[in-house]
Amino acid sequence: MSVPSNVKRDYPDILAGVVMVGLGALGLWAGRDLRFGTPAMMGPGFLPTVICAMIIAIGLFVLIKGLTKGYEGIGSSNVRPLLILVAAIGGFAWMAEAFGFIVSTAWLLVVGSLADQESRWREILISTVILTAFGAFVFIYGLGVQMPILPF
Repeated sequence: MSVPSNVKRDYPDILAGVVMVGLGALGLWAGRDLRFGTPAMMGPGFLPTVICAMIIAIGLFVLIKGLTKGYEGIGSSNVRPLLILVAAIGGFAWMAEAFGFIVSTAWLLVVGSLADQESRWREILISTVILTAFGAFVFIYGLGVQMPILPF
């Protein structure tokens, strides 16, 4: 059954719904061998299964909403912020072991903030110092994450 050409759909919601249902289904498939257990005695597959089922349910809701409401085009997108964020996160992951928490976190925060065109250097530097110190205190000292603090 084909949709008449004069009927336009809300493609951003349809796309978001399909992606969410797909990711939830992929998660269910990836954890298919994990024991589910019961709410009182949770197995290793309990939380992933529940989370993936909720993602699928939300995705179905968004998909149905997108199929029933009017047209809203996907407009043009700016790829630059996405590429900057990927570089910031990838750089953090690559530098974390070799350069330590402080250097890699500073990289993540400074480069990631460049994705926002309205960011100011003074704010970036202040927030980088505060967040790096807080992160080191919480993750390295508080939670005992096995990661060097500095490169030396």
